[in-house]
Amino acid sequence: MGFIMDGLSAEGYDRSYSDGQLLRRILRYFRPFWPTMVFVAVMIILDSAMNAALPLLIARGIDTLVGAGEGERAELGRAAWIIAALLLAGALAWTFNLFRQWFTARTVGNVVLNLREDAFDAVMARDLSFYDEFPTGKIVSRVTSDTQDFATVVTLTLNLMSQLLLVVVMAIILFSINARLALIAIAITPLIVTVALAFRRVARRTTQQARRVLAEVNAKVQESVAGISVAKTFRQEPTIFGEFRELNARSYDLNLRQGMVFSSIFPLLGTIAGAGTALVIYAGGVNVIGGAVSPGEWFLFAENVALIWFPLTSVASFWSQFQLGLSASERVFALIDAEPRVTQTDDLQVSHLGGQVEFRDVHFRYTEQEEVLQGFNLTIRAQETLALVGHTGAGKSSLGKLIARYYEFQGGQILIGGLDIRSFDLGSYRRHLGIVQQSPFLFAGTVGDNIRYGNPDAGDDEIAAVAHSIGGGDWLAALQNGLDTPVSEEGKGISMGQRQLVSLARVLLKDPAIVILDEATASVDPFTEAQIQEGLDIVLRNRTAIVIAHRLTTIKAADRIIVLRQGEIVEEGNHKSLLRRGGHYAELYNTYYRHQAPDYDPEVVAG
Repeated sequence: MGFIMDGLSAEGYDRSYSDGQLLRRILRYFRPFWPTMVFVAVMIILDSAMNAALPLLIARGIDTLVGAGEGERAELGRAAWIIAALLLAGALAWTFNLFRQWFTARTVGNVVLNLREDAFDAVMARDLSFYDEFPTGKIVSRVTSDTQDFATVVTLTLNLMSQLLLVVVMAIILFSINARLALIAIAITPLIVTVALAFRRVARRTTQQARRVLAEVNAKVQESVAGISVAKTFRQEPTIFGEFRELNARSYDLNLRQGMVFSSIFPLLGTIAGAGTALVIYAGGVNVIGGAVSPGEWFLFAENVALIWFPLTSVASFWSQFQLGLSASERVFALIDAEPRVTQTDDLQVSHLGGQVEFRDVHFRYTEQEEVLQGFNLTIRAQETLALVGHTGAGKSSLGKLIARYYEFQGGQILIGGLDIRSFDLGSYRRHLGIVQQSPFLFAGTVGDNIRYGNPDAGDDEIAAVAHSIGGGDWLAALQNGLDTPVSEEGKGISMGQRQLVSLARVLLKDPAIVILDEATASVDPFTEAQIQEGLDIVLRNRTAIVIAHRLTTIKAADRIIVLRQGEIVEEGNHKSLLRRGGHYAELYNTYYRHQAPDYDPEVVAG
């Protein structure tokens, strides 16, 4: 079975919790619903009482009918009352169980609802580095599948309460009938419990691996669907299907193993309980023949022994089955408890953000092996447009991510308005940032809904005014229904250029003090490019702007250009002064930007 477990190690943020820690954590989710749980407990007690009363009434009826058969016809009337009591006890047991199941389902639903909200809130709070390291599909699996399996713990716990209560009641009845026979029956209990607990460790590990392989399957499906266009372009559908088929086979094997573990415990416990029942029945029959107990008492004892074995085997096997829910709970709590890498030293509320940004001796690395900045220093003046240029991997995007507090730097300071960026409350701080990603992301909804993300309180008139200020609003006419044009996930349904215009309008509606712009490199037609450039001019006006530049027009319009190479500033100045210097910027210009110039002539450049 070793090959089944390959690649199913715990995630970096996983942690181990004891059963006690998990149970205490689970109980905290039930605290708001304690009145309902008290009612459920009462229903469990009443249901157990009715189930215990049934064999008592049947035993009384047997003795009554035996007496009637010997000439005591007056006992037949009592038998009729006993039959009526049996029907009433059965009806009440059904009613109490109905109420118990109904209110249990409601409570469990509410608890799972709250747990899933906490898990999703934790997902929203995780740093971007968290998503760089861990696959999205596995995270989704914890929020959806594992929170649902958490309900298993709750249902099993409530069933355990009912079974334990029934065991106590049955034990009392057994000892009241015949203490010696009761001791024979109870003597097998330690063996049942020992066998059940022996399954505990195997069950816990098996369920953990089953949850992990399910997360792997979810991650593979998510990745395959997200990259389906690439797969079709390169005709790699069979390859992707083959990888999924192999992973799905591992999932099948682990689920089969899990089923075998859980399916084998009941037959084994049932065999032990059956042997104990046979022994007790034989001993009880000998006592009936000897006149030590009546036929009705013997039936009651035999019936109660059968009733007590099922709760005992259920309670014993509970610890193995319980691991399924605990494993799911452990994975959800590990996600919620994952330590943030971006940590704030204070929670200063930011009502106004000074525009000056200063890097002081900043050290930053994504991993131990991936050093990006070493003793980096830079001052960006308020309302200055700063363009960052350099080869891929020079550190351009890293500067924007550090200002946005997407990642934690390991040394030095980043100051905004003279205050350490780590002292701000992140929520209030980011309200003053406008970030345009290289590949604009739109949510499912309408174009207007996506612009409203910049300011959820904005009215329709404000959204329309902002949209029309970008490119004069001409781009809206190309949309089927203007601002009401629907878009699907990731902005599908409109062109890449239109997505860029929507993202610019979204930032403009937010009216931030600092704009971080990673210009999109997607090819667009000249008209759309002109609209985008006009939108950029509006967004960057009178704001501190850090632009990771890809367009010559944006670079030339910048107040200052910083040239980066391997995390260091090698040149700075404006476009003309840097070209005259003939250094690294001039090399970049001739390689990447010169062809964007209006007077560009490939033959002249080649010559």
